[in-house]
Amino acid sequence: MSNVFYKWFKKYFTDPEGVILGFLLVLGFTVVIFMGDMLAPLFAGVVVAYLLEGVVGWCVASHILKRTPAVIVVFTFFMTILLFLNIAIVPLVFGQVTQFFDRLPDMIARGQQTLLALPQNYPNFVSEEQLNQLFVEMGSTARALGQEVLSLSLASISGVFVLLIYLILVPVLVFFFLMDKQKILNWVTSYLPKERGLAIRIWTEMDQQIGNYIRGKISEILIVGLVSYITFAIMGLQYAMLLGVLVGLSVIIPYVGAVAVTFPVAIIAYFQWGWASEFAWLMVAYGVIQALDGNVLVPLLFSEAVNLHPIAIITSILVFGGLWGFWGVFFAIPLATLVKSVLTSWPHFDEEATSSVVDRKEKDAV
Repeated sequence: MSNVFYKWFKKYFTDPEGVILGFLLVLGFTVVIFMGDMLAPLFAGVVVAYLLEGVVGWCVASHILKRTPAVIVVFTFFMTILLFLNIAIVPLVFGQVTQFFDRLPDMIARGQQTLLALPQNYPNFVSEEQLNQLFVEMGSTARALGQEVLSLSLASISGVFVLLIYLILVPVLVFFFLMDKQKILNWVTSYLPKERGLAIRIWTEMDQQIGNYIRGKISEILIVGLVSYITFAIMGLQYAMLLGVLVGLSVIIPYVGAVAVTFPVAIIAYFQWGWASEFAWLMVAYGVIQALDGNVLVPLLFSEAVNLHPIAIITSILVFGGLWGFWGVFFAIPLATLVKSVLTSWPHFDEEATSSVVDRKEKDAV
């Protein structure tokens, strides 16, 4: 048993560059896992700066602006968008959330009336005992939800404080990350081992794909959310802004997000129109949006296809989402691609090939 383990260890952990790459990966994952909460504004600043760096680099490469003016212009544009979101979009979304919870008791009452008619219409499938048990479970769920909302409201002061920290710290970090990019990179690399050729090759391979993924995913969220909001508003659906935001954010989670967000869209449409033609047309329009997103928008935005099996994608979402929450879900696909690239490029000692080379040299010598 020990001999088998020794051969396996010798095959994969004798190359110095592989050992250094493994050390860097373990160090990075350890920092994120154990210090992720306290360094969350720093990570958010890195992500936003990485996103904006593509625009800054394009301005410099196209000789439109030099580095410093390009950073100032792009950062000013970013702050304008952030200010617009906080002044115009966020209050409207929270207002619709408040309206939804105000109307939630009426919606629950209408739902109970609809369910109470099921035993009369379908006595062979639904009984009153089953409905009573369902109402009991719904009541306990509603009470638990109310307690959770109450706890969130009691913690609103700390939540506002954290939000203010993000609104102040993240833009400052983004500006300095963009302005002093080369200085920061030189400082970080000065502490890394010199034998890091494998890590550099993998990062070079991943850099373009991660940048393409982040910019493409942000564009997909904005396009799908805006188109959904316009469609819902034109068709007269209530809470159009709130549902548009939910549909836009649902594209972060492949496969699962589109299915999950279908339920609030269908439920709100049903309580507004019932089984009318408006409900059917709305669901058709929503289905068209999802079909165009998956078959037209995604191939256009993501120039480099992510060659991952759906099972690998869902597994990465579960693993990294469980570790790092929202950011883990957002970066699940790039992180899964990183793991795949590391496993593919990891150097290993081929004992059979080495022995065959030695044998050939001995024969040539004879």
